[in-house]
Amino acid sequence: MFEILTTVHPAIFVSGIAMSIGLVVFAIVGGLEERAAVRNTLRQLDDYEVESVRDQELLAPIQERLLAPFVGLLGRFGGRFNPPEYVESIRRKHLQAGITDPDKVERFLALRVLGFVFIPVWLIVMLIWNPFNLSGLLQLAATALGVMIGALGPSNTLSKRVEARQLAITRQLPDTLDLLVISVEAGLGFEQALDRVINNVPGELSDEFARVLGESRAGSSRSDALRAMDERVNVPEIRSFVMSMIQADQFGVSIGRVLRSQSDEMRIKRRQKAQETAQKAPVKMMIPMVFCIFPALFVVVLGPAMISIIANFS
Repeated sequence: MFEILTTVHPAIFVSGIAMSIGLVVFAIVGGLEERAAVRNTLRQLDDYEVESVRDQELLAPIQERLLAPFVGLLGRFGGRFNPPEYVESIRRKHLQAGITDPDKVERFLALRVLGFVFIPVWLIVMLIWNPFNLSGLLQLAATALGVMIGALGPSNTLSKRVEARQLAITRQLPDTLDLLVISVEAGLGFEQALDRVINNVPGELSDEFARVLGESRAGSSRSDALRAMDERVNVPEIRSFVMSMIQADQFGVSIGRVLRSQSDEMRIKRRQKAQETAQKAPVKMMIPMVFCIFPALFVVVLGPAMISIIANFS
């Protein structure tokens, strides 16, 4: 039968094979699309409980299913070959940056491993292969830049994020303390005043206060919740506020009076920081003025005079 089809009707045989392959591909693609549609529908149902473990894993996007094991492997590799003190400092920096997901620490360690793998590859590319045809100081500068990005890129990015969050908290603290003072002096308790601040002043500091309030309602003492916030934020102004509140709880001092003194102190500190920044501006302006503005000014002012002097003496 096979010989008859191949010898007598080759066109029918080829078209039948093509049609069969097409039907198989269509069935596979249709099944994949149907499964993707089902997963997307189940993903939108918050109250739907998937009993099978495999179905629960399939609900995750394909990027997470493919990249998560690889990133986890690199993160465990980086955690194994880094000192425990360094891993703990990275975990603390993530908390200071407002990142509470523990998987982010493994991703950071994975980025560190990839960065150190990138360094020898970049050296080979720039010094041996040299696809950009660079030479001299430009080649050395590009090589050094790539090495710095691979070695210091993740740490520098995390430090910048921590500094930005600390700056946002410092700027938001005086206004938040004013609202706390008004709420407490109006007759609200400290927890109710924190709830009012959380609802009316969104931001990083309000998120920290919301966590403090949640820990207090979960059974933790106010002092422990405030100390935990101080460790997460690591801002001197917050540390002063936390210590004042803890001392007020221990010695029975009026919270409204403590908040009023803290608010006045934070206002004074913010004014002093603004004055300090204004005083640093002239010093920072000297570098561009000396190296950029003064040479052009000297050329414009002294250039014609120098040309005239050279012409007269020649």
